[in-house]
Formats: sequence, structure tokens, C-alpha cells
Amino acid sequence: MNILFATSELVPFAKTGGLADVSCALPRALSQLGHKTCVIIPGYKKAVQSGQNIWSVGIDFNIPIWNKNVKGSLLESRLPNSDVPVYLVLQDQYYDREGLYNQKEEDYSDNCERFVFFSRAVLEAIRLLGLEIDILHSNDWQTGLVPAYLDILYRSFQRYKNIVSIHTIHNMAYQGVFWHWDMCLTGLDWEYFTPLYMEFYGKLNLLKTALTFADGVTTVSPTYAKEIQTEGFGCALDGVLRSRRERLQGILNGVDTDRWNPSTDSLIPVQFDANNVFEQKPLCKTALQQEMQLPERNDSPVIGIVGRLASQKGIDLVTEVMPKWIEEHDVQWIVLGAGDQWLEQRLQNLAERFPRNIAVKLTFCDKTAHLIEAGSDMFVMPSRYEPCGLNQMYSLIYGTIPIVHETGGLTDTIVPVTPDTLANETANGFRFHDADVNGLNWAIEQALSCYKNDRETWKKLILTGMKRDFSWQHSAQEYLDFYEKIRAKK
Repeated sequence: MNILFATSELVPFAKTGGLADVSCALPRALSQLGHKTCVIIPGYKKAVQSGQNIWSVGIDFNIPIWNKNVKGSLLESRLPNSDVPVYLVLQDQYYDREGLYNQKEEDYSDNCERFVFFSRAVLEAIRLLGLEIDILHSNDWQTGLVPAYLDILYRSFQRYKNIVSIHTIHNMAYQGVFWHWDMCLTGLDWEYFTPLYMEFYGKLNLLKTALTFADGVTTVSPTYAKEIQTEGFGCALDGVLRSRRERLQGILNGVDTDRWNPSTDSLIPVQFDANNVFEQKPLCKTALQQEMQLPERNDSPVIGIVGRLASQKGIDLVTEVMPKWIEEHDVQWIVLGAGDQWLEQRLQNLAERFPRNIAVKLTFCDKTAHLIEAGSDMFVMPSRYEPCGLNQMYSLIYGTIPIVHETGGLTDTIVPVTPDTLANETANGFRFHDADVNGLNWAIEQALSCYKNDRETWKKLILTGMKRDFSWQHSAQEYLDFYEKIRAKK
């Protein structure tokens, strides 16, 4: 199959979250399975200056945006360690900016126009580059107009007749909702501004547009696919998703094992695998304590946290329970990330109050993230909702036991400790049902009890987690199967 990925983020060109990792890893994995893939992204300032080898393809084009024509051009590059082409849509008025979507936490006022232009450019690029495409795979609200443009404006042309459109939801909470007059920017007839297609409580909703026009819809874990069809998780689009349930599938994200593999990881002080984890991993723990300026105590359990500091991630719950486990069990907490200022301040205050037990690094550092995964005993993810999650999978690969809230991809990857799961050797972590302080305290208590009082079981949990295959090859095959399923339906 010939597959074109349209995405607003792509490692190593431009990234704000996990979308960038998926947009790199999945096309590369599909290419390794023998399919022809390529990726198209906006030509952000960060992307053009990313240090990758980028060249012009000598193609200029014009896109109608309401009452004007906007000129753009195409650049080309490659995904690292592959022959997968990457096309960049260059338009300095829209993309030559410091941030991808915002600056100083304020969204750009013309975001709708910026991604109207990009979505239309995706369809134009197919023609201008002479691409033969079987699957056009768009992602999140930023490319939500791609399936609509394909069906409404391009389907009648021979090159586009048999293209199947697939759209992936990476997080339902971000939908690209704009005022109704932005409909003029799209160039589409107002007949589509109805609840059946693009209208959402009087506004234009680009994610809804994708959900109504795409031939198939995926999201990033099986449990999240079920959750978003309910009122609690559907963000007011649950009805649209239920109406499309026959063409909706959850496919768990994979892990880039070139970057996340303790046996080859150059960012950790000592490499290890399942054969020597119990000898080598303690050395990483000591290095982590040194790095974060905590007492070097191998008998003190270390709980790691890496990620965005936000209520969605349950970080407020973590700040509530930290003192209890420090005072009762001498737990060391290590937090890496940035986010809401009030949570950053609360964590900073706790670190000052408990300098021997809490270390906080309010930024993101790839090297420190790898060291936390390798050196921690446990990793906490109390997310209120989590479409997929990657850190719990990194933790398993690195022999670190996850403690997670039972939601989304966390449910699909973490098998809780029970008599049955211990007996059949599938248990790999601890889960709690209610996203509150009591639920989190209960799960930590279970984990610490096992860690201190049942070392044999603890070792079994580590080995079970390290043996599970989270590589992208399995996920890529599921996408291929879904592509074929939707092609058959179409």
C-alpha cells in the first residue's frame, strides 16, 4: 500500500507531545513491513531549523483562503534512519513563528486559518508531487479538514477516486473549535455547517469534521476507543463516535525501541536486560539519586514521575499523598516535567520542605527522563484520563513497576496484581479504580508492601514487564489490518 501521513508534529522536526513520536514511528514501521509511506507536515520555523537535511523540490502553489490566494511551497527531507520521504509545507506568514500552536501559553488567533491552509495543501501535494496514494491518514484536529476536502473537493478527480481516508484521535479534549465565521476560510459551502457535519453548538469543530467525513477512525488504545463513546470521556462528541462505531478502532501505540531499550541506551550509566537487571539496575538508582541530589540509599524506594504537570495527569493527587509516604516509609519522590504554575509551585514547596525525599526538575530533559525510568523502583501515573500513555510502557521495559489509574491505555498495558494474575504470570503493576487520594494511596500501599515484604513477587513483576513486546511492529500490523478492513467496506 501507498500511505501518506498528514500530521502537525513529527520527531525530530517539531514536537510538543506524543503525536510527534507516533507520526515518526508508525510510518517507519509500516515501511519496514514493505509498504510505501511518506509524511507531510507544516514547515514550522523549528522544523526548518531542526538540523535535518532539507531541500526544495521546486514546487510552488496557491491555496484559496476566503477572498485571497495564499502562496506556499514544498520542501523535502527524510525520516532519520529510513528512506521515508518527509514533505514540509512552507508558508512563512503562518509557520515562521517560535511556537507550533501558541506563544506564552496563548493560542495564535489565526490557528484555524493556518491549518485550513495546511489541510488543503496536503491534498494539493498529492497532485503536485505525482503521488499514488491508497491511504490518506490524518491526525487530530489540525488535519481535521483533510477527509472533508478529499470527499467534497477532490474525490471527482481520477487521482483521488480510490483514496481511503483514516483519521486518528490522539486526545479527544483538543478539538479545534473556532467561531462560525471561520467557516468562510475553509472554502466549503455553508450547507456543511450543520450538526450532521461540521457545526458544534454554533461553532466550527475541525475534529468533528474529521469524524464525520473520514472513511475510518482510530484512536490510540482499545479502552480509550470505548471510553470516548461515553458522556464522561467523549467531550460532547460521544454521539458522533457511537454513530461511527463500526468504523472506529482503538490501536495501542508502540514504543520506539531504538530509543527506549535499557540494553542499548546510551543515556543511562549502566545498560541492562532481563538477565542482569537485579545486578545492574541498582547502579542506575544510585546514579539517579546522585543526579537529583538525594541521599544514596538503596533501601529507600524511589518513585518516579515524568510528564506534563497538570490535573489531567493527576499530579494534584500526587502532591496530596507525598508527605504521608515520606513520613511513614521514607519514600523518595523524583519529578521531571513542566506545566501548570500552581502545581509547579506546590511541588517546589514540597521539595523545600522535604529536601532529602523530594527532588523536582521543572523542565523536560531527555537524559533525565531515561535515568528516571532506569533508576526508579516504581513509576506513578494517576491520570484522570490517558488515551494511551507511553511512560508506563517505558517503565515496564526498564524494570520499573507502574502504579496507574485504571483508564485508557493504562488499563490496556498494566495488568494488576491479583492471585490469578500472579498464578498465570501476567501481573506487571498496580492499578486503582477511583481517581482520588484514597485510590492512589491504596495502590501505593499495595506496591510498597510487595516491594518491602515479598521480594520474590517483586522480581517476578519486573521480569514479566520486561519480557512484554511493545515494539511498533505489532501496532503497525494492526493498522494495516484496519486499512484493509476499511478499504473493503468502501
